[in-house]
Amino acid sequence: MDTENIRPVFPKRAVVTGGMPYGSKELHFGHVGGVFVHADFFARFLRDRIGEDNVIFVSGTDCYGSPISESYRQLLENAEADCSIEEFVAYNYKLQKEALEEYNISLNLFSASGLGRAREIHEQVSEEVFNCLYDNGYLSKNTTSQFYDSELDVYLNGRQVEGYCPIEGCRSDKGYADECSLGHQYMPSELINPRSKLTGNKPVLRDVTNWYFKLEDFQPLLQEWVDHLMQLPNTRPILTNILQEFLKPPVIYVKKDHQSEVDALRNRLPEFKTEEEENKTSFEMIFENLEDREKACNELTENNIRYRTGKTLVPFRLTGNAEWGVPAPEREGVEGLTFWVWPESLWAPVSFTRTYLEMQNLGDEEWKKWWCSPDAGIYQFIGEDNIYFYGLAEPAMFMAFQGKGALSIHPEEGHIQLPNLIANSHVLFLDKKASSSGEVKPPMARELLEHYTAEQLRAHFLGLGLGIRSVSFQPKPLNPKANERDGDPVLKEGNLLTNVLNRLARSCFYTSQKYYEGKIPIGQVREEVLQSAKETILEYEQLMYRYEFHNIMNLMDTYIRNANKYWSSGMKEVKDTGDMDLQAQIVVDSFHMLRTAIVLMHPAAPEGTEMVCEYLGFGKEFWDWSRILDTVYDFMEIPKEHELKTLEPRVDFFKKHPSQLK
Repeated sequence: MDTENIRPVFPKRAVVTGGMPYGSKELHFGHVGGVFVHADFFARFLRDRIGEDNVIFVSGTDCYGSPISESYRQLLENAEADCSIEEFVAYNYKLQKEALEEYNISLNLFSASGLGRAREIHEQVSEEVFNCLYDNGYLSKNTTSQFYDSELDVYLNGRQVEGYCPIEGCRSDKGYADECSLGHQYMPSELINPRSKLTGNKPVLRDVTNWYFKLEDFQPLLQEWVDHLMQLPNTRPILTNILQEFLKPPVIYVKKDHQSEVDALRNRLPEFKTEEEENKTSFEMIFENLEDREKACNELTENNIRYRTGKTLVPFRLTGNAEWGVPAPEREGVEGLTFWVWPESLWAPVSFTRTYLEMQNLGDEEWKKWWCSPDAGIYQFIGEDNIYFYGLAEPAMFMAFQGKGALSIHPEEGHIQLPNLIANSHVLFLDKKASSSGEVKPPMARELLEHYTAEQLRAHFLGLGLGIRSVSFQPKPLNPKANERDGDPVLKEGNLLTNVLNRLARSCFYTSQKYYEGKIPIGQVREEVLQSAKETILEYEQLMYRYEFHNIMNLMDTYIRNANKYWSSGMKEVKDTGDMDLQAQIVVDSFHMLRTAIVLMHPAAPEGTEMVCEYLGFGKEFWDWSRILDTVYDFMEIPKEHELKTLEPRVDFFKKHPSQLK
């Protein structure tokens, strides 16, 4: 089989983005383990695969939004600090940036949407986005209801209101003003049992005017896009499964006990179809459009008939009246608005890319080579709660940038391309979903580094298989139910580094120093060793293309352990026979296996693998995938004269945390 012809194709240039953490707190373990480690793994691979100058990895602190305003309000109320909201965000941005650096997250730029030059560029980009959507006819000016706290005489935004999500089947424990903690969207009037977090009172609803993106008009295009995603081999099912739920027609769920009451109102309701299943307690009222459903909701409410709504596309609010936010342009007499945090966070990676390229002294239009060319790829790593925003609102807006005419899910050169979305399921903590605002508090990312090295944690998070299902993070030092005799689940993948790969590397170097004057003996790598390495490399490449990071860790576990077995059994035979030619062959073969393992583990464990490269005496060319099948001799000017760096006794390439050394 000609494997070269079936190798996956990667873009000429790539932008990789990680989710934007709110600027209200430092990073917890889910930010790092659920998103950033995976994004970094892929970004590092792409740098090796297509060249580091062809990859930009950006993210930043999300500086706006009601979680930040509410945290800041509580900070002042409790007299815990005396600072401006910008200083509050800047403090948390610094903590987030430091944590990412400690985890070796190799961002080209970790910025902040509300700080420094990035803030200025983000405001400019936001204005450009609004004007483009407005000029192309995809915005509507709508007057809707917003929660208002009469006691304090203030409008309430986002998380200043709490209730229960009205979406049928939602398992969220918190519903906010117009979205729940799982990302479901609804109108404020639908929120069940709303309560003001400022006073504890039930808020009233007052009319406000805002700009909305006509997301519901993009249903056919979004369905076409989802159908396309389902045909791709590297689309995670969790992504399309969730997207499909929102592409259903507008539905109301009513208890079957109220069937006769609904029938009595049929002449006053917009036209709808009815569906019901025997094993369900509710029946469905299916409407042609969202407007009809909203009329029906009002009618049912007036007649005291309880109901729940189904997931569907609703107008996507662009603006709000939060004081701390990106200013929105004034249009048609509507002024004093700011952008709602979710829309502006969707184009923030464009702002960060433009900020980074400006820092490289490149022109204003340079960003288009990265975002507006079919030759480039955009890879966005997100959590499952954010699929609605990145998977529906974002691609619809990006398609709307194409103009007023026919729109395409495959944009031409010059138009923003639709991103590749890599969605992860929840990473749980001790079998429960942890949240800073919930009952189960997540450990902070930096707290974990008191018990594990960054590379141990990176390897573990990659091995969890979050692309398939939610998985529990079970760190033994933080688990009160852990048995002293039990092993630590977090160390499973890390042991592959600190024990197995470290042993192979040390054996190769110490043997070369003892028997071959600190050089690799000259010889031919056995064909079966070359073939095994090649097969592993090609399978690794396919798995990376499909974002199957946990399977990559399984693949490398097998390969590295087999390399150790080859060394151990071979050296045992040498000891039994005294065959020094056999020993030389084993060393030659093992250095090739080490070379392969180190390059493939480079994205997961950059610190340890780069130390091996340094001791081999090679530079950045060692990581170049255009030379992925080369042996170590191909990197030496004169192989018989190439000296390895001396490895002193008891020096480890892949280190254990000091707390693990007993």
